[in-house]
Amino acid sequence: MMQPSPDKTPARQQKKILIIKLGALGDMVQALGPMAAIRRHHEAAHITIMTSPPYEDMLRATGYCDHIWIDHKPRWHQPGLWLDLRKHLREAGFARVYDLQTSRRSSLYFHLYWPDKPPRWSGIAQGCSDPHDNPARDHMHTIDRQAQQLNLCGILDVTLPDMSWADSDTSRFGIQEPFVLMVPGGAPHRPAKRWPSRQFATLAKTLVKNGITPILLGTRSEARLLDGITELCPKARNLCGLTSITDLAALARRAVAAIGNDTGPMHMIAAVQCPSLVLFSDESDPRLCTPRGPRVEILRRETLEDLSLRSVTTYFAEMAPGLEALGIPSGMH
Repeated sequence: MMQPSPDKTPARQQKKILIIKLGALGDMVQALGPMAAIRRHHEAAHITIMTSPPYEDMLRATGYCDHIWIDHKPRWHQPGLWLDLRKHLREAGFARVYDLQTSRRSSLYFHLYWPDKPPRWSGIAQGCSDPHDNPARDHMHTIDRQAQQLNLCGILDVTLPDMSWADSDTSRFGIQEPFVLMVPGGAPHRPAKRWPSRQFATLAKTLVKNGITPILLGTRSEARLLDGITELCPKARNLCGLTSITDLAALARRAVAAIGNDTGPMHMIAAVQCPSLVLFSDESDPRLCTPRGPRVEILRRETLEDLSLRSVTTYFAEMAPGLEALGIPSGMH
């Protein structure tokens, strides 16, 4: 069932706008610039963002909306929840909908208005008023694709977002500076997107040798992976499952640099201008999904098993002040 969160801001009296963005983390971060542009374009409107539970606090903190609706994504065998969702959408009185998810599910939401006339709708739903019908859209970077989608609606100033809202008090972690963020995880169903954990562990030991604290980041589902790295490098700080989305941003602002696979947290880290090295295999195409930020570098191999420690360390050492002294132990490849 879609449940509206309490609206803690005064309701704007003019037209109502809905933005649909359900996840995942990397996609959510890349949608922040488009969301900010929608907010600027509809300055006097009352904006609701429909999203998934993990992103409620983050989106509320951005200031890009007045209201959050949580979509619990009813399944096909739950007709009661679909009817409830339809009722909420039809009674909300939205004048415009910007579907930034552009998935089969979010496009289906457009058709829940039938037989009534739907609001103006930007997305890919068949029959919508403002279709993003570029046949090459699936070959565009996510940010560029969404910018073009909004351009067709007259929203022309889509930029990388101001991330000043993304902050938290990370003193509770007691981290000794200088430190480097390491994101060794990734989608569990796509293991080929991960640089081997033993390589992350050896890099962590190299950082420790040079007086830099490695900070391991990941979700609770990645605990076994991060615990394995900590066993090989006991002086690494393992924050698995302990950080919020805004904690990632706060830590990234203080970090010397960050290194990780093509996975969601690297998008947040890069967005706050932390020098970031992102590792890609042929499992994903950086032209479509690389994290955007002013200090992002990419290393790519057909398979990450072939990406040597020496290559990573050499590249990493050139990225930021404080990493110049990094070296590879004799015989390491």
